[in-house]
Amino acid sequence: MAFTLRQLQFFVAVAEQGTISRAAQNLSISQSSVTEAIKELEADLGVELFERHPRGLNITHKGHQFLRHATKILADVSDARRTFFGGQAATTGQLKLGVTSLVAGYVLSDLLARYRRAHPAVDITAIEDNGDYLEHLLVGGKLDVAVMVTSNLRDRMALQSEILEVSAYRLWLPLGHPLASAEIISIGDIATEPLIMLSVDEIEENTGKLLSAIGAKPHVAFRTRSVEAVRSLVATGAGVALLPDLVYRPWSLEGDRIESRDVSGSLPVVQVGMVWRRGSSLPAAARDFIGIAQAQRTVRQRL
Repeated sequence: MAFTLRQLQFFVAVAEQGTISRAAQNLSISQSSVTEAIKELEADLGVELFERHPRGLNITHKGHQFLRHATKILADVSDARRTFFGGQAATTGQLKLGVTSLVAGYVLSDLLARYRRAHPAVDITAIEDNGDYLEHLLVGGKLDVAVMVTSNLRDRMALQSEILEVSAYRLWLPLGHPLASAEIISIGDIATEPLIMLSVDEIEENTGKLLSAIGAKPHVAFRTRSVEAVRSLVATGAGVALLPDLVYRPWSLEGDRIESRDVSGSLPVVQVGMVWRRGSSLPAAARDFIGIAQAQRTVRQRL
């Protein structure tokens, strides 16, 4: 029996939420329906998509590989419906985009893929830089839209923003780390751990504020601008990391496992969104890009 779109939606929801119960709550259906759909999907594929444990589920390496395909299939179906019912003439022209480092490979790549499929005649140029410089380019009319961290947006009078995703901070640990089995992890538990610090956007600033709030100075073992470097260093036991769940993946490039755990207390969140100049007359290409981003956000909220 071939898998269904409904099974894919349930699988993506469980992968994102980490437990059957949270996925069922978001989907507004019974836990048994989600459980049965996942079992049928695993039987159809002939692989185990999740490792079951008392605290919930961990996606397997095969499951993580299939997740990329599942999200692409769902996005393609959404695009097909949009194209079929849109009845619009093909958009042409140029789209000038900006993106910050943290979200370039985790939000923009999927948005661009969907946009290119829907509007292949548009000439797209994109620049990656820090948030301050992208704000400067937006205000000056050098960019149409930027996809960036909006939590620390500075010029809110001149710029308009719309949130696409809100991501909480979580603790990344190597497999077998003592904290991975702790019932509750506090900021104090992390204070003595060597930290792998991601120094892009507001990450380092937020981590420093968290630890200084309890009178601790961050013990930074390694500082890098590469998320993949953080993944590899954490997976091999060089330290732990506090990062938004947005960029979490359970495997390093070398295939080593990375655990992710909640931390008790008031942790910041990272808001990722679209930003454009307030009151500007956006070209059709930019309006279509914003529309596709809004549609994708709606699909994710329904999963």
